Amino acid sequence: MLALLPSLRGFARFLAREPSMADDLVQETVLRALDRMAQFEVGSSLKAWCFTILRNIFLEQRRRGKKEQEVLEHYGQHSPHRAPPSADGRQEVQELETLLWQLTPLLREALVLIGAQGMTYGEAAEICGVDVGTIKARVSRARSMLHRLTQQQVGEGGAGPE
Repeated sequence: MLALLPSLRGFARFLAREPSMADDLVQETVLRALDRMAQFEVGSSLKAWCFTILRNIFLEQRRRGKKEQEVLEHYGQHSPHRAPPSADGRQEVQELETLLWQLTPLLREALVLIGAQGMTYGEAAEICGVDVGTIKARVSRARSMLHRLTQQQVGEGGAGPE
């Protein structure tokens, strides 16, 4: 489980947007996973199991009587706080981040799980509680949308990420 901590923290930071909340999510995830280790099915993916726990904790904290979809839509409407562009070549990463936050929450989540976290479609589907085909469709739509957004940005005179 120790080897998963950096990946868990990365996903938690994606969800929470602030380091202290992300650390709390990871800590609670590890505690729940250890407490419920008897429920883990040997032979299945420990990474997917822990990511599912983390995601569920995040949604529990946000839900407070709301449906999951409403929470994700509300969450996706708020732009993350951004640091001013740095001089050390990270502008492309910041531009990509800006584009990612223009995606719908479900598309963004699928793309981050597959692209940034390197999960299989099966693992991502398990985490999100949907079919593999649904995850594949979401990733495809997210990539298409990012491509369109990049083309729009280039068309407006901005230098889009390559």
